[in-house]
Amino acid sequence: MRRLSRIAVAGAATAALALSVSACGSSSTSSSSSAESGKSKGIGLAYDIGGKGDQSFNDAAFAGLEKADKAFGYTSSDVEPQEGETDADKVQRLEQLAKSGYNPVIGVGFVYAPAIKEVAAKYPKVTFGIIDDEQDKAANVSDMVFHEEQASYLAGVAAAKATKKNHIGFVGGVDIPLIHKFEAGYVQGAKSVNPKIKIEKQYLTQTPQEGGFASPDKGKAAADGQIDAGADVIYAAAGLSGQGVIQSANAHKVWAIGVDSDQYKQDALSKYKDSILTSATKDVAGAVYNLAKSVHDGTPKTGVVRASLATGGVGLADSNPVFKNNADLQAALKKAEAGIKDGSITVKTS
Repeated sequence: MRRLSRIAVAGAATAALALSVSACGSSSTSSSSSAESGKSKGIGLAYDIGGKGDQSFNDAAFAGLEKADKAFGYTSSDVEPQEGETDADKVQRLEQLAKSGYNPVIGVGFVYAPAIKEVAAKYPKVTFGIIDDEQDKAANVSDMVFHEEQASYLAGVAAAKATKKNHIGFVGGVDIPLIHKFEAGYVQGAKSVNPKIKIEKQYLTQTPQEGGFASPDKGKAAADGQIDAGADVIYAAAGLSGQGVIQSANAHKVWAIGVDSDQYKQDALSKYKDSILTSATKDVAGAVYNLAKSVHDGTPKTGVVRASLATGGVGLADSNPVFKNNADLQAALKKAEAGIKDGSITVKTS
């Protein structure tokens, strides 16, 4: 039922955008002129698979939108994805946002890469952003990317320090290069503590369209299997599917490590929070806000904007007191973080 409600919201939001254009009797040309007049209504945010409410990647982007609205008096718009949509659907969504006067227009996730490239070329005076993808060097596109492997390395160190069985797990949402970065860093970090540690690994699907980032039931089943095999700390890089991993960890009284947002602090996960050791975070909210601010200030940040441990763009959350007050674990993390920052530790991406 929750998924259906998201689809309904998507349809309503898209329809509302379309009406806002047609109500003025605007043609495509006149809408383009309005969109490129330099007066922004706010951010136009198009969500990735899983949509708002994932307590992770998409919700982090929404937090950045909310911050920009408060700072600049914007009335931004956020639009949900739909089941089985095509690149053409994404193009239409981004075009409606640009035509309706939103600037910047941001695609949340690499799945928007083809659509961003096409629409940005049509609206050269509108700034577009894409999270987790590097486009060709378009003059009006900001590529907001992260060193996920660095935060994942720290997550691996934490897992290896927290396990009581020297046996941990990794659940990836989709078997793609982006998620391989999470796995690679996690495995390397764990093995830096214990080279003989046993690590379970599983990807939920081969493609995003199969629901790897949007299926808590798949995440729960994968975590159940890894826990049955002996793992007592599981790191999920799986978007909405990660909620199932956290639920499984809670049911079996083992540790989960969250991703992207500080999942210990998410209201929808509050009843499971005592099972969330930490989260490998990406400052997606900061990336969204900073792009909006740059547009508001008249100096849009375009090109590749890469966040790392050194810039504070990735890291580990310390909201759980058990994690924060574990002196041995914290000392190991401090050493690992210093090594990554000074270059003595090079974190693998595959």
